[in-house]
Parts: sequence; C-alpha cells; structure tokens
Amino acid sequence: MPSASLVSSPTIDLGLAKGRSVSTKIVQTADLVHPEGSIISPATRATLNFQYASLRNINHCPTGMYITPSVESTLVWDAVLFVHKGYYQDSVLKFTVTFPNDYPERPPTVRFLTDIFHPLVDPRTGAYSLAPRFRPWRPKEHQIHHILHFMKSTFKEPTLDKLHEEDVLNKEAFNLATLENSIHVVDSYRDNRTSFATLAKQSAELSQSPSALYDTSGSKKNHSLRFTPLKPNEVDQVLGTLSVHTEDSK
Repeated sequence: MPSASLVSSPTIDLGLAKGRSVSTKIVQTADLVHPEGSIISPATRATLNFQYASLRNINHCPTGMYITPSVESTLVWDAVLFVHKGYYQDSVLKFTVTFPNDYPERPPTVRFLTDIFHPLVDPRTGAYSLAPRFRPWRPKEHQIHHILHFMKSTFKEPTLDKLHEEDVLNKEAFNLATLENSIHVVDSYRDNRTSFATLAKQSAELSQSPSALYDTSGSKKNHSLRFTPLKPNEVDQVLGTLSVHTEDSK
C-alpha cells in the first residue's frame, strides 16, 4: 500500500451533546442551507448535532472509519473506511452520507466515491443500498451509528452470505458472492466465490492507486478527508510520533 497521510479537515460545530460542548468552529450561515437550496429544519439540525456528537461514544464509530461533516453543508458528511480483513482487505474507501432536510423522518443516502466491486454498490453511480438492514426505516430507532456499523459489516463474509437479490445494486457481484444452498451447485459456488474474491482483491488494490487515493483537479467531489503522499523519511516521522516501529527502523 502506498505511504500516505490523512490530512485533517476543519471541525464544524454541530452544537451540544449531553450537556458538554464539542470541538467548535464558527458555523457559516450557508451551513443552514442544503446544496440544493432547501432549508434545514431545526429538528433535523438538532438530530444531526446529537448523532454526530454521539460518535465520540465508545463503539459508536466503527474501528477503521473516519467521518466529518462536509465544509459545504452539514447535511453532507464525508467519510473513509479502511478495511483490514476479508475479501476487501487493505481497501481505502471514500464515501459520503447525505441527509434529507427532514431527517430522521427519511433515511440518509450513502454514495461511494471510490470504485468498488460490491453487491450493494451501484457500479455506475456509487450509490449504496441500505435496504438489507433499514427497510423499513424507523426514525425513532435507527441512527447514523447503526448505519456505519452495518456498512462495515457488509464487507465481511457472514453479511455477504445473507444478502437477498431484491436488495442489491450490483447483480454480478451478488451472483458471485452469494452462497447457494443446493448441494448440486457446490462446485459452481466454489468457482464463483473464487472469482468474487479475485475481483474484490482487485478493487482493494485499485482503491490504493494514486488516482483513487489522492485528490486531483478532476476529483468527483471536494472530499473533506484528503490524503497526501509521504516520502520515506516522513513515514518514519509519523510512525515515530505514533510510537510505531517497523522492522527497518529497528
């Protein structure tokens, strides 16, 4: 995997949670307006304030996932997922979460900016299906941390095996990934699963390529979580700061 650093983004004030303040920055008036021009309701803003602040709680934000409100709108959150195990091991996946202006009455939408071969991701648009876990959407029960944990789980084999065709957005990936129950298709299933693993690995490798990892002038979106390449000596400095030692440094 190429050496890179995650460039910190501005922290946007999302208000108060449980009586304590969150890291703040002056909120611009434009933050009250969705990119399409619709006004954010006070209830939606309060809900987003609370749910973003709650990600600080233990186990609310999944390990390997980083998320921050976009500098463009508080209704858009930018995120990145580092996958450490399974078919998609070493993937670095950028995605966005966009909330409707009446959230939580309606669910948010998720879109991957990084190309990924996955049953729940539309290969043309990057749209991600929440249907397997959040149909129907229950506004008084479901929160953003439930969505984030579900998303991470869908890159693991047990969840992939339980997907249903009506919920997926990439039928090819689904047909290769899904475990068939018939004893007559065991060999076919093994062949398909091998093909799926190969394509998932290719996706992981492509997600680390400079064109996918680093922001360029042709990027699809000004993502708040940005990566920059590091020179070997800069990598050592970062690892030293984190008290991480490699074999070469010993």
